[in-house]
Amino acid sequence: MAEQSTGDMRPTVISDELHIVYRVNGAKTGKGSATTALSRILRRGEERGVRKVHAVRGVSFVAYRGQAIGLIGSNGSGKSTLLRAIAGLLPAERGKVYTDGQPSLLGVNAALMNDLTGERNVILGGLAMGMTREQIKERYQQIVDFSGINEKGDFITLPMRTYSSGMAARLRFSIAAAKDHDVLMIDEALATGDRSFQRRSEARIRELRKEAGTVFLVSHNNKSIRDTCDRVLWLEHGELRMDGATDDVLKEYEKFTGK
Repeated sequence: MAEQSTGDMRPTVISDELHIVYRVNGAKTGKGSATTALSRILRRGEERGVRKVHAVRGVSFVAYRGQAIGLIGSNGSGKSTLLRAIAGLLPAERGKVYTDGQPSLLGVNAALMNDLTGERNVILGGLAMGMTREQIKERYQQIVDFSGINEKGDFITLPMRTYSSGMAARLRFSIAAAKDHDVLMIDEALATGDRSFQRRSEARIRELRKEAGTVFLVSHNNKSIRDTCDRVLWLEHGELRMDGATDDVLKEYEKFTGK
């Protein structure tokens, strides 16, 4: 595992033996059967009819200012769950997450309002990201141009429900990228655009790093990870399998996946 060069960088995120457990209602056990009765005995002290999913298992790492960190792993490996925990959206079952500054989570399902125009969503999204109205006004055209959604028509004045999923995701990223962040976490947003948009996004991530921020990027596109990140965390079955320099980790991951 490659050692990380931290120099004089300050830690922005510390994950200390973090465990995240989901509780899912409606676990199936046949009604009135002997199996049901036994299950109830074995689950004594637990919530009835609740199944536990141990999504993140003892993950520890330290992230530093100026780093762009890729998160890779199979579907269901815990990548998105880890980001949600860092953002403070999920409680830890055990362990701790410490953050310096305000983490911002951007996912392809980030909430914008489908019945409002793209223009109104830029304003609301900017306010939600902590920008002032004056800052939004100053950066409005930059956000629209960056997203590219007006390249084939005046879509910014149409309701979001008329957008393709790719257009909506590009607009979400563009709103988030208009602000400097202490910690910005991006969940698959770069997979939704064409190569031109991906290049703009990768360049903006590099700018965010230079502005002393930390960027986490979840992606199934190894090229995006290589082009954007200097460090990679590889998760499988909720466990941190490897943490190191991008090329070192991706080389082992590609052996593992056969790709």
